[in-house]
Amino acid sequence: MGLKVSELVLEDFRSLEYRRVTFSPTTTLLVGENASGKTNTVEALQLLTSGYSFRHPTPSQLVRDGCERDSLHARLEGDGRVLDIACEIDQKRKTFYKNTKKCMAKDMPGTLFSVLFNPDDLFLVKRGASYRRDEIDSFARQANPNYDKVLSTFMRTVEQRNHLLKEEHPDQALLDVWDESLALGGATLLNARHRLFERLQKKVAEVYATIAPSELLSISYSSTIGDDVLYLSRDEVRDRYREVLRQGRADDIRRQQTLIGPHRDDIVFSIAGREARAFASQGQQRSIVLALKLAEVVLARELVDEQPLLLLDDVMSELDERRRQAITAFVENNIQTVITTTNLGYFDKRIIDAAEVVRY
Repeated sequence: MGLKVSELVLEDFRSLEYRRVTFSPTTTLLVGENASGKTNTVEALQLLTSGYSFRHPTPSQLVRDGCERDSLHARLEGDGRVLDIACEIDQKRKTFYKNTKKCMAKDMPGTLFSVLFNPDDLFLVKRGASYRRDEIDSFARQANPNYDKVLSTFMRTVEQRNHLLKEEHPDQALLDVWDESLALGGATLLNARHRLFERLQKKVAEVYATIAPSELLSISYSSTIGDDVLYLSRDEVRDRYREVLRQGRADDIRRQQTLIGPHRDDIVFSIAGREARAFASQGQQRSIVLALKLAEVVLARELVDEQPLLLLDDVMSELDERRRQAITAFVENNIQTVITTTNLGYFDKRIIDAAEVVRY
């Protein structure tokens, strides 16, 4: 069965002065008007399980107005185990705990894998490439304990190289040094990202086929270093990236930024060979995102050998009946799911009767 959230207690978090929520091991419906605190509850669950929030707030933004600090505490239970996870937040920092032992945000993943689906995600296909990269990277941070370090180190190297590129006459010898570091870090990141992407792309196509059986979805990774680079060894990728950086140095200096690397790559969705971003209908784009999120749940289960926590924040109102039914059928498969909604009419009576319904 694995660990599941049994209880969450929030004090002075966002708009909530005090809130204690108990969760069903299957489906919990958080029901209430907009701005009642439902999304804040989902954010707290994501923060405690993954170490980050989809809203990317500063610590002070998480503290209720007029307060100096707040606290979040969740109890996880399952397989005879009990784990308490917590976060205390003041105006400047977040401090995480596992069973009262202080830890870092990067230590929170691996406790309970969580997948969040919110209305902003529905625009993932047609938004800029950075949003699709962030989706893959956010999932990878939970899937691989070392991924965050690899990504953070690479992005710091990009920033430092960009800083040098902004100088009036960048030191060429120093650029050689940064290029070597960037090539190694980029090859390591690309290798880790692609290993995960290979597994995820298959799951997305399979789930999409259940939502839209008459359509063929394909997903590809577009690398600025060259699409064939995905099938090379890490050392071969490093050598290729180093050479591409050398060839593009004049453009980088002119533009004062690093134009090539994993930080500029993209994920491309296509239906029947036509790129979805340009040609897919809104309904098709939403089906792609739905398939991606549900595929993340399936892959997460394989990676950690436990059911993940699925967080659905007000997405039922944004989907038509067919896509709502796809979610309903999926969450009935023994997956702990927390759903926020303003209207219980989106759900079948059997779902409501079996769920824990929490009013806000």
